[in-house]
Amino acid sequence: MGSALCPYLEAQGHELTKLNSKNCDLTKPDSLNQFNNKEFDQIYHLAAWTQAGDFCLYHPGEQWIINQQINTNTLSWWQKHQPQAKLIAIGPSCSYESGTPHKEENFLVGAPTESLFTYAMVKRMLYIGLLALNKQFGLKYLMVVPSTLYGPGYHTDGRQMHFIFDLTRKIMRGKMHNEPVVLWGDGFQKRELIHVDDFVRIMTYLADNADNDLFNIGGGEEHTIRDFAKMICDKIGYAPNLIQYDTSKYVGAREKFLIIDKVKKAVPDFKLKPLNEGLSETIDWFYKERDKLLGSK
Repeated sequence: MGSALCPYLEAQGHELTKLNSKNCDLTKPDSLNQFNNKEFDQIYHLAAWTQAGDFCLYHPGEQWIINQQINTNTLSWWQKHQPQAKLIAIGPSCSYESGTPHKEENFLVGAPTESLFTYAMVKRMLYIGLLALNKQFGLKYLMVVPSTLYGPGYHTDGRQMHFIFDLTRKIMRGKMHNEPVVLWGDGFQKRELIHVDDFVRIMTYLADNADNDLFNIGGGEEHTIRDFAKMICDKIGYAPNLIQYDTSKYVGAREKFLIIDKVKKAVPDFKLKPLNEGLSETIDWFYKERDKLLGSK
């Protein structure tokens, strides 16, 4: 997300200090002290120790410890050394309880999806930290909850890909290398997409215009994995009926649909890139980068 956010902020004329796991280990309490003498207006806290796919199933204990370290160290440094700054944090849609309307007042209600429970609860704890520091010290914050992000160049850094990129990769390899296309689950789990450029634009608007609040930022429509697969097949030229579905595999949450009435009222120009256009743009980029993204046969 930072690779999309930073150019957008720089284009607006902001001076940025950019951190990543190579130049700042947020699991260490003193990692941010190198910036004590700088004064920031905004702090975007995007850091999290997680991956897509079934990663959460196998690392619940590590996810709790490492993410709590990251969040506690970041919030502690913010309170001690940058109290004038507004902190903007990201919460995942999996923090909502399955079956409960995914609207902001329900973010702390019920139990998140079992397979994602630890990561979801860590993000709830981050939100509670923001509430607590605001209540005691008057610090300003914003928390935003995106639906699944997509777009050219997003989430293709060599780790497990989010589903829209994994679908594209598998279907494109099926087309180019005549490989079987096998998708996890029955294909009826539902997802919602928002283009990363739309998300960044809306998030930064809220960062400047909304204090001490939580907002969902989503695309406003959901589709099944089978629907998304067909859209991609139509654009790539692959027969959808050739796709196999492996119901023994992990599928995550059955649905992740965010109610976005609140953000639509808060953002005057709430216009989103049409899904068909965004997918075409993403697939075109994927095709141009296919040698790097698809690997060898």
